[in-house]
Amino acid sequence: MLVRSDPFRDLDRFTQQVLGTAARPAVMPMDAWREGEEFVVEFDLPGIDERSLDLDIERNVITVRAERPDVDPGREMLATERPRGVFSRQLVLGDNLDTDRIQAAYHAGVLRLRIPVAERAKPRKITIDHGERSRSINEKQVIDA
Repeated sequence: MLVRSDPFRDLDRFTQQVLGTAARPAVMPMDAWREGEEFVVEFDLPGIDERSLDLDIERNVITVRAERPDVDPGREMLATERPRGVFSRQLVLGDNLDTDRIQAAYHAGVLRLRIPVAERAKPRKITIDHGERSRSINEKQVIDA
């Protein structure tokens, strides 16, 4: 038998939706890692219509927004545990990432961002001037004995 209304349970569910829990945070959970010359960030957004996704970047701040619409008010719900409404999350990126070449894809409820490392942040060799000729740091130095 289902109980339609329990004010304490309803209050508990409301606070979990607003504040989140350890098992289900209120914000969109994400993972981030480096793959070679790019960083990958994944956001879990199950059940989100891809047309509601919005991705903005201003300077080095990425803002991800998504929306899960409210339940049809004419429907008699037996359980409503999934958070509804607009979700938003911001990431502050370091200056070593190329924000002009970010790629985004949404598949199977996961939004994946691929953010390449900026050319200026990649390791490079510096030429050192020694007297009459220049040589690269990685050249072997011959020592006369």
